[in-house]
Amino acid sequence: MGKDVIIACDFNSAEETFAFLDKFTGKKPFVKIGMELFYAEGPQIVREIKKRGHKIFLDLKLHDIPNTVMKAMKVLSSLDIDMVNIHAAGTIAMMEAALTGLTREDGTRPLLIAVTQLTSTSEDRMQSELLINSSLEKTVMHYAENAKNAGLDGVVCSPMESEAVHNVCGKDFVTVTPGIRFADSAKDDQIRITTPAKAKEIGSDYIVVGRPITQADDPVKAYERCVEEFVG
Repeated sequence: MGKDVIIACDFNSAEETFAFLDKFTGKKPFVKIGMELFYAEGPQIVREIKKRGHKIFLDLKLHDIPNTVMKAMKVLSSLDIDMVNIHAAGTIAMMEAALTGLTREDGTRPLLIAVTQLTSTSEDRMQSELLINSSLEKTVMHYAENAKNAGLDGVVCSPMESEAVHNVCGKDFVTVTPGIRFADSAKDDQIRITTPAKAKEIGSDYIVVGRPITQADDPVKAYERCVEEFVG
């Protein structure tokens, strides 16, 4: 069963973000803060959203030398976020360093997940532009295994890869899957996509949903529909 729906708050200002979140007068949804909003508003946007009672997935996809990532994660951990991510392509050493930096003195930490391949990346592009000669599926599984070996909690992956990741890394290894659209939504710029109901069937643990909710005529209704289809 799906654990939760995460709304991608891909806005460019605090004002726009809070205008959207103010629509949710009941249940406070789990939200994702990405690069655009974090770079526009800084760490304060995280603190303000936490005050409102939301869980936060901070989607910054860190990818740098291990020492830099470790220090950055120590800062991000102090923001009381619930989930954060890095690129698995940064190597096991970088992922281990991220985990070290993220862990607080009392031993607690947010969930740490790794990006395998972005949902906008097709196998053809991966092979021709990134010069990765393996299949997309084999590459994703290898990155997932590396993340598990580094001690991470899970990976961001396409919904279509979620079942395979669980088969390779175990059922407790979390899969967070973007590329979610309702059956009657446009595909936009993401290639490897599926519906909330199908993601649940495949075994995704969390789904990340942006435009089908944020650009809906009634975002709360769209969110509730998504929760109904994915969590039940």
